Amino acid sequence: MEMRQLRYFAAVARTGSFSRAARECHVAQPSLSQQIIKLEEEVGERLFERTQRKALLTPAGSLLLPHAVSILEAVRVGTQEIREMGGKLRGKIMLGALPPIAPYFLPEIIYSFRKKYPAVDLTLHEDTTQQLLRALEENELDLAVISEAPRNPRIEVQQLFSEELFLCLPTGHPLAQRKQVSAANLRNEKFILMQDGHCLGDQTQQFCHNSGFQPEISCRSVQISTVLAMIQAGLGISLIPEMASPLSEKEGIVCRSLHGLRPRREIALALSKERKPSLCVLELTKFVQDRRLRV
Repeated sequence: MEMRQLRYFAAVARTGSFSRAARECHVAQPSLSQQIIKLEEEVGERLFERTQRKALLTPAGSLLLPHAVSILEAVRVGTQEIREMGGKLRGKIMLGALPPIAPYFLPEIIYSFRKKYPAVDLTLHEDTTQQLLRALEENELDLAVISEAPRNPRIEVQQLFSEELFLCLPTGHPLAQRKQVSAANLRNEKFILMQDGHCLGDQTQQFCHNSGFQPEISCRSVQISTVLAMIQAGLGISLIPEMASPLSEKEGIVCRSLHGLRPRREIALALSKERKPSLCVLELTKFVQDRRLRV
């Protein structure tokens, strides 16, 4: 039994596909399939039921998977600790983040971290909260910067800070001329939101619901920059995170606090409870926490 066979096996189990697993492992699919067959011969049982659409774990495969994941994780931790013996921090970190957070909160952190630890390979991956948590559970990420998330016994969540969501609207909008704007004034407005699954859009809708109305959504996007461009074009209004507000102060757009109840969002750091963090990850966590204190 070889380590690469366990890696290929875990990748197929995770993706449900031989072709996707081969791409993920940077190997030709016939080679990956051959190694899976050899692993099945080694254990004496079929590990997957192969269908046209998906590779499904057999009972034997389901029994082997947690042991394979445990072995791979133990080897990863051991390798990382050996690399760190020399006192020079080195290794790999997979950092996840939400798209409405990454461009505003992380560049300074990543720049400072790489400057201090040039031998560490740090990769940033942006996705929705649900996908980031799944990736943490499956050891595809080391840590992730998220907003609100459901409780998960396998995920540790460290609160970093909270920030206000500002009302963002075109400069020519009637509400932009008022001294005070409250949630009640937004009842008949058209909203431009992030796509379903992106927590900022969910948080905006929840704020509207708590204020007693259902927002009319004119369009959605996966990028705040697109939302701002739509607002600038006069297609609607939105709620924009405080950390993004300096970049939204452009001609044709106004950002302001709502009067009365002001919407906020929580920013947190998420890590797997089942994975021992490397020194690299612990050090990056300190960088994130230090940036939090200065936000």
